[in-house]
Amino acid sequence: MIIGNKRFQNYTYVMAIINLTPDSFWKDSRASADGALFAAERAIKEGAAVLDLGAQSTRPGYAEVGAEEEIARLEKPLSAIVREFDIPVSVDTYYASVAQFALDAGAHMINDVWGLSREEEMRRVISARGASVCIMHNSTVSVEGDVFPPVEQFLIRQANLAEECGISRDKICLDGGIGFAKSREQNLALLKGYGRLKALGYPLLLGCSRKSLFGGKVEDRLPQTLAATRAAAKNGILFVRVHDVKQNVEEITKAYEN
Repeated sequence: MIIGNKRFQNYTYVMAIINLTPDSFWKDSRASADGALFAAERAIKEGAAVLDLGAQSTRPGYAEVGAEEEIARLEKPLSAIVREFDIPVSVDTYYASVAQFALDAGAHMINDVWGLSREEEMRRVISARGASVCIMHNSTVSVEGDVFPPVEQFLIRQANLAEECGISRDKICLDGGIGFAKSREQNLALLKGYGRLKALGYPLLLGCSRKSLFGGKVEDRLPQTLAATRAAAKNGILFVRVHDVKQNVEEITKAYEN
């Protein structure tokens, strides 16, 4: 997969979460506008291959903010990070106007938790700027029964629509959407069989860092996150999107050495 001027293949890379929000569920991922540059530098030093900036929390029960607020939160940190570091930058948004702003400001990828289904214009914005995209499964209604058929059908449909709109196939990756519109049992089943999604023909991103499917308190979920990262590396998942960069990089290194 290509993001910016870098090609990612034959390994498992860490995408570092930098939340420009006051309410994201893991407090240590939150960064102020002034602190984002420090957070980015630390993530890069710890081995992150991609930075993912989010200006809206998507935790359970989150209060949605509008596109203007997202842009206001993104503007200063994004411009500073793009100016200071040579690393692919992803922006986590489902608003086409925010994507347009972010890509015009130097971002290289859009990470859309609605999988290009919330705003049809999103596909055209990404295509017009030659950007990359992560298409995540989501739904306005809860998934019923076997989690895989609806996830697979959604992802391949949205990927096909992206390609039809002119987004290059080598700039698309897919995310099964752990924690979104699924029960805990479905999330666990999806995580256990995540490698099955490789049959769709696109590289995969796994995003389960410290999520509630692991149970217990958020501060106690690092061991389960690292186990999931280790399994992802063994299964050839291209990206893991995580809060704890150093520990996950170390886990991937060990998985590839063994």
